[in-house]
Parts: sequence; C-alpha cells; structure tokens
Amino acid sequence: MEDTTLTRRDLLKLTAFGTAAVTLPFISAASAKQASELPANKLPKVYDRPFRAPRFVDLGPGRSSVVLEQKSARVDILGTGPTTRIFGYEEPGRAPTFPGPTLRVRQDQPITMTQNNLLPPTHPFLGYVPSTSTHLHGHPSFPQFDGYANDLTFPGFGKAYHYENNTAPRTLWYHDHGVHHTAQNVYMGMAAQYWLLPPEGQEPDVPQGEFELPLIISDAAFQANGDLLFDDRSTAGLMGDVILVNGVPWPKLAVKRRKYRFRVLDASIARGYRLRLSTGGPMTVIATDGGFVRTPQVVTELKVGMAERYEVVIDFAEYPAGTRVELRNLRVDNTVDFPNTDKVMAFDVVADSFDPAHNGPIPSPLGDPEVTHLDPAGVRTRNLRFERKNGEWTINGHTWAEVEASNFTDVIADPALDAVEVWTLENRSGGWFHPIHVHLIDFLILDRNGAPPRAQERGPKDVVYLGENETIRFIGKFGPHPGKYMLHCHNADHEDHDMMFQMQVGQGGIDPLSARATPL
Repeated sequence: MEDTTLTRRDLLKLTAFGTAAVTLPFISAASAKQASELPANKLPKVYDRPFRAPRFVDLGPGRSSVVLEQKSARVDILGTGPTTRIFGYEEPGRAPTFPGPTLRVRQDQPITMTQNNLLPPTHPFLGYVPSTSTHLHGHPSFPQFDGYANDLTFPGFGKAYHYENNTAPRTLWYHDHGVHHTAQNVYMGMAAQYWLLPPEGQEPDVPQGEFELPLIISDAAFQANGDLLFDDRSTAGLMGDVILVNGVPWPKLAVKRRKYRFRVLDASIARGYRLRLSTGGPMTVIATDGGFVRTPQVVTELKVGMAERYEVVIDFAEYPAGTRVELRNLRVDNTVDFPNTDKVMAFDVVADSFDPAHNGPIPSPLGDPEVTHLDPAGVRTRNLRFERKNGEWTINGHTWAEVEASNFTDVIADPALDAVEVWTLENRSGGWFHPIHVHLIDFLILDRNGAPPRAQERGPKDVVYLGENETIRFIGKFGPHPGKYMLHCHNADHEDHDMMFQMQVGQGGIDPLSARATPL
C-alpha cells in the first residue's frame, strides 16, 4: 500500500514552489505518452546528435589545485530551438556545462578543489536559495570535506575542499549534496566525473586514451520554454522522457572495430537502467564503484541504480563496418516509461584503422580489492530498514530532520575506527527501489535475498541497488577517518525528503561543519 500522506516536506514544497511543482500526484503507471510540455516537434530526435565527452582537466605534478565556479547559464540541450537553463561547474572564464569537466588525478597526489558559488540568489523558476555542498562521491574524505548536507555554501561564498586521493584507482563523481535540494541542484546539472588513475606507468592493459570514455546517463523533462521541468511525483522520484548521455539526447558515437572502455554513471535523480546491447552482445565489467574487480565479469545486461558506477569494455571487432549497435534500456521495476526511454545511445561501427598493440585480451586478475579479503565470521552486525512511513522516507523509522533537531548529534550506527562489520539492508516495499550509499567506505555485497550477488557486483561498492522487497548483506571496514558520515538513499527525491541519517565512525573526529565557506 503506497503511503501518500502530505508531509512537512510536502508542505515546504507547496510554499516554496507554488502549485506548478505539485500538479501531478504520485503515479505508478508503467508508461505514459509524454512528460515534457514541449510540442512533439520540439523534442529531440533519437540518434540525431553526435556523442561528446565532457572536457578533461588533468591534475597532478605541477598542478595540485583547481577552481570551479558554480554558475547558471542557458545552453543548447534540445537542438530544436529552445535553450535550457542549467546550473553547472566550470573553471573561471569558461561557460558552465552539463556535465561539468571530468577531473583526472593520479593516485596519492593530493589536490585542492575550490568551489565558488556564483549561482543566483534564488532559483529562477523553483524559488529556493541555491546553496550547495560538494560531495566527491567514492572518496574517503575527511568529514569537513565530504559534502555534509548541512555544510552549505550560499551564493557569494566559496569553499576549498582537500582530497588525499589515497585510495584505489576508480571512477568517482562530484555532485551537489545541499540539504533538501540535492535533487534540484543535480538535476539542473551539478554533476561530473572524477577519475582517480593509477600511478604513471602502472595502468593495466585495458583501453585508454581515445578509447576510454565517460557515459553519464540521466533523464530529463522540459517546460514549454525549454527549461527543465521538475516534477518529483510527490517525492516518489522524477521521471523524464528524454534520455541524456553526457548532456546530449540519445547521441550517436562512431566506433572503430576494437575494444572500448566506458565509465558508466547513472546520474539520474530517480531512474534506474537495465542496459543491454541491441545485438545481445557481451559487455565485460572490469571495475565497480570502488575500482578494478579481481576477475572481469562478462554480462549481457547491466542493471544500474542512481549513483552506481561500472567500467565496462565492449569489443566492436565482431561487427562489420556500417553496423549500428544500440545501447538499450530494458527498464527496471516501478519506473515510468515513455516512447523512447528504452533507448540510450547508438554506436556506429566504422572501418577506420587503429594501433592494435593495445587491443589485446583483458588481463585477469585486474585488481585485488581489500574488501574481498574481509572475513564476516564473528563480526558485529547491524540491520537497517528503508521504507516510507508516516508520509516520510525513513531509515529504521528515522529521518534527517531528527539529526537536524539533535544539533547533528544523533547517529544510527557507531562502528569503531577500522572495525569490520556486516550490515543487512532491507527494503520492505514493492513500490520503489532504493540505491543505498554509505559515505567513507567501500563494501562487498555478500548476498542478495540469500543468493550470491549479481556477477556485475563482485567488486568494491559504495552504492547498492536495494530492489523492491529485497534484503542484502554487505561487509565493510569503517575507516580510514573517524567522524560523522552520512548514509542515505540515492534517489535524490527520497534523500531530500528525508531518507538520510549519519553514523559516527570511531571516537571524535573533525566536526563536518567546522570548515565553513567564506565570502568571495
């Protein structure tokens, strides 16, 4: 039974956004004709626009800092006339983009990323104050640099975040985490990838360079004037009718007859994906959220929830030049489908030559993740239940509002520093799934409903797809820093309303609110 009680958060939304934001009640329909208000001839065509990768910014020796400005701009997403207002990240002197630039840094090379909030004092059509908090998702940051939800940077302020980059190479992403407005800010464009690379000369023999590309997948709906349409379906989660890859609707990419490595990120607010090639061909998973897997896993489907990252290798050598291979979305349960949300992008195979020297078999083993060596025998266990209760999205019946009311002292778990624990996560509902993110740590999924995890999940994770009526167990080591860290659903609408709490790792630790933003 779906709980549609009007909550405190719903009342806040009514007050802040007016009636336009709540014109549609919660719906559970499996399909619909259109979400956007644009006429059909102003919606983008499928496979009409070329693929583009976000701009790369390389950091490391000789450059240990980057300044990013959070700014508003109108950009051409649709390609059919109307432009779209975004909030985006970019370096000074450059127009903001969606997604923001992909940062690349080597393992064990500390950097400083300064985030200056130059956004307007109020959102141009939703009416809230666009305060931000930047989270480098997948990095074991110190508490004051982790993007704590209430560590807000208001327009006209800036904050420097320091990252040690002292974890295994992996695909991370940086995104907004501002309390109660994460969904709107990320939806507006405040998201980008961050690649933590192996030390120079220690890269495994997998596709790199022009054959290593980000795939940041999201969905959107549009107002009649081209701006984004935000309807969270009474906090159930936003469902758009246009699929974007790196901010481009249903792009097409010319590929040579060789292996490519794609760093896949689901950056949607509430839509999960079940990715499959139109040919039914194989995709090889070489890395999960926390880096390289030990043994590459060959799959024909890739189920991805919000904030999950997978690195996959696709070999186009088996297809003759002139072949079009589509990346399709077979949908996950409890999403709203539209005529073209079953499509993601197209690969057009070309006959161009390439250097075959670096197109050999995928090596195995690739990595040796620490979490795969953790022993669950005799360790402390905890149980967390994720459900809608009394009109709120809750964890064990608790919400982030309780953390705020406690002056940020209440915690839901208190693992000792470097303790190994097994957590059981339970979703008692059949109406929605929850991608659960635990800050600070990597973990290893032990089982799903008592059965082994999916082949794609057999590596270090920081987000787990907790499906409808599912129970999963994971094991993790809680470190390397003491302090308060968040855990939450990564359906950003659920997170904002209020399926988030915090844990206390070890004793003490730096106050996450101790390094506040400063005026520009």
